Amino acid sequence: MVGKQEYSFKPTSKKLNQKRYRPFRILKDIGQGAFQLKLPEEWIIHNVFNEDLLTRCKEPHFKGQHVELAPPPTIVNEEEEYDVEEIRKHRK
Repeated sequence: MVGKQEYSFKPTSKKLNQKRYRPFRILKDIGQGAFQLKLPEEWIIHNVFNEDLLTRCKEPHFKGQHVELAPPPTIVNEEEEYDVEEIRKHRK
């Protein structure tokens, strides 16, 4: 998984944001600690990362630890944009 500390766009809340982006498939081991990843086409960033910026995706040990991954955001004008399916609660 790619760490967000190096490739964050506009943070909404540091405490509530996920610490990593979703898992990505490794396409090629470039060598000397560099890996080419399969990134979404909307992301306009270079797809080669140093191994220090990547962490291995670990399967959860318990059923309650499994979290559904949110779909990746669309990048528009270097900002994350999400599609909202429904609004469950709101304040007046």
